[in-house]
Amino acid sequence: MRLDKFLKVSRIIKRRSVAKDIADQGRVTVNGKVAKSSSKVAIGDEIVINFGNKTLTVKVNDIKDTTKKNESQDLYTVVSEEY
Repeated sequence: MRLDKFLKVSRIIKRRSVAKDIADQGRVTVNGKVAKSSSKVAIGDEIVINFGNKTLTVKVNDIKDTTKKNESQDLYTVVSEEY
């Protein structure tokens, strides 16, 4: 699955266009490598997202094309959240 779509489906970022912009600015890494919005995400990958003053690290548990709001948090586990 594409990185920008995963971020939207998992509801880490609310809009796919915002997820695409953040990824294309180089603020997202997948397994330690800077990732573009079209980068592929697989189960077990570790994603680090730099929001202005916050860094979020998550591990991918599952990949689905669509989810309900209450199921979206099952797609990932928060490894760390730094402010």
